[in-house]
This record gives sequence, C-alpha cells and structure tokens, in this order.
Amino acid sequence: MDPILLTPGPLTTSADTRSAMLVDWGSWDGAFNALTASVCGDLLAIVNAQRDHACVPLQGSGTFSVEAALGTLVPRNGKVLVPDNGSYCKRIVRIMGYLGREVVVLPHGEQEPADPARIEAALTADAAITHVAQVHCETGTGILNPLPEIAAIVEKHGRGLIIDAMSSYGAIPIDARTLRFDALIAASGKCLEGVPGMGFVIARRAALEGSGGNSCSLAMDLLDQWQYMQKTGQWRFTPPTHVLAALRTAIDQYQAQGGQAARLARYSENCAALVSGMRALGFETFLPDALQAPIIVTFHSPPDPAYNFSDFYRRVRDRGFILYPGKLTAVDTFRVGCIGAIGPDTLKKAVTAIADVLGDMGVRRVARG
Repeated sequence: MDPILLTPGPLTTSADTRSAMLVDWGSWDGAFNALTASVCGDLLAIVNAQRDHACVPLQGSGTFSVEAALGTLVPRNGKVLVPDNGSYCKRIVRIMGYLGREVVVLPHGEQEPADPARIEAALTADAAITHVAQVHCETGTGILNPLPEIAAIVEKHGRGLIIDAMSSYGAIPIDARTLRFDALIAASGKCLEGVPGMGFVIARRAALEGSGGNSCSLAMDLLDQWQYMQKTGQWRFTPPTHVLAALRTAIDQYQAQGGQAARLARYSENCAALVSGMRALGFETFLPDALQAPIIVTFHSPPDPAYNFSDFYRRVRDRGFILYPGKLTAVDTFRVGCIGAIGPDTLKKAVTAIADVLGDMGVRRVARG
C-alpha cells in the first residue's frame, strides 16, 4: 500500500481523482477547452469572485503563479510591502528581487501573525508603496494571518492586495464580495485535493486589464494568457491536461462533500486528532492553538539524544506515513499536514505509528521541559 502523505501538498488524493488522469486529452480540442472553462468558473465561484474577477490558470507549481501575479500586476516602478513571518513570505521577497521590483519587508516573528496596525503604519509612512503581498496561511509554521483585517486596511489606503492563498483557498473562508484584492493565488494540489502541476490566479479584471507591459516574461504574463484564453478558449502553450482533468474531478468531489465549510470542518477534525494525540505523547506544538490553522502543524523535535529526524522520518514512512521536515532556522522542528483525502482516523493511526517509532528508537524525552 502506498504511504499516506501528511504534507501540505502534494497530498493524498482520492482514487477517483487519480483515475481521472487515465484519459488523454487534446490540448486544442473543444472538450478540453470546455473542461478548462468549467474549472475556471468553479474556481471563481468558490470565493464568490464571478462578478469582478477573472481566473487565469497557469502551468507549474503554485510558486509559478505567485511569480506570475507579482510580475504581471505590479508595475515595473511599483513598490511592494511584504509582511514577513515565515519562509513563504521570504520567497515572495526573493521573487521580487528577480523581478527587479522594489520591496519593503515588514519583519515579524515566526510565532507572530502579521500585524494590521504595523501594516497600516507602513502604508501611512510610505506613499510610494503600491501593493501589499500577504501570505494567508504561512505553511512554514502553520500560522494563519488575519486576512480580512489586512485587506480592509489595504483597501482604505487605496493600495493593491496580492494574496498567496496557496494553503488556505478552498478551506479557509475567503469572500471576494467583502474582501477586496487584486489577485488571489492558489494551486491544484492543496486544499482542493487535486494533483500538483497547475496554479491559478483569481485577478480583479480592472487590475488585469491595466497590467499591459508590466511582465518581463512571456510565459508568466497573465494578461497575455487571459487574453488568449478569452479569444480562443485555449491555453497559449501546452497545458497540464491530466492535472486539469484530475482537478475537475476533485472539484466535483469538493462540491458533493459540502464545499468550503465541510472541507474546513474535516481538516479541523484532522488537526484536533493530530494535536491531541501528539501532545499525549509529549510533543509540543510550535504555535499556540489560537494561531494554528488546520492545514499543517509544526512540532518541536524531541531533545532526546536518541532522536534523529532522518531516522525518525524513515521509520514512520516504513509504517505508512510521510511527514515533512521543519522549515524554521532557529529551532529544530518537523511538520505534519492535516489536509488531503484523509480523515481523523488516519491522523490517529499516524500518531500510533509515531509512538511505535519513538519506542523503537529509544527516545524517552519528547518534551523540551
């Protein structure tokens, strides 16, 4: 039996989603164009963005779409504020360097949610800032940033908001009718439980239409991609046909299971089962419960000298579960994902496997205290 992926994507998918990839599609065929249109329509509807936004799909991982959104929607003389409380915020800063756009970093601690008051102060102090790039759920730690409050401040100051919603879209509530943004970015292999290989940007049409000449890349130019799709119904370049077909099936299941509210409820149950089980073993979470999103949980590594992550990982994998290494530099951690086509019973079995592995390794001290 294949191991279960307790990671933030790729993740464990359903048999129906995997089976959808057994059919080959012609990239210019009318049936495939209709598939693309239906997926884009549903992606807009999930966040109630049908009225003022367009969905632009893009080949590649989610980071491809993050870079495309920044490169397309931020003018070459633009200036982007990045509230930084984790590794994916730092990735945005690095992307901005490659794009040659000016960036202002607003440092936060990795256990500190992005502070709306500090963001407002930064926007008040610097009128040259054109955009705020905000990670919604920072999967380096699992922290959930206060997006509605941040969006209200950015709108109040008349700046553009670009949201990395990679690990929140489809599970955490986002409503374009009440939350203004220029772009919201996510991908196929996250909370929608598709397979990796396709990102998408839900862009405010007015911002998209005004972005001509911004992009330094043909492949990453969302305006060109959108205009071509509007004209022909087709992707400009070879699309990830099997990935899109799997996403269509994954969205069908998402809708049949109850949509965003049901997805959040299941992930919350998964997270609760994981955290309670791991704490019973002595593990400590990196984040307090109030800041923890039910997407991925960071745990402090045991201080016992018998513990070694590589050995721990291998032994847990041999018992059927793939974990994720830590993403923090200051402290030793590892991460366990709560998302995918799994339920709380799976997480309970994973905790049992972890307990068995600790015994086999001779790890006695799990808590740091």
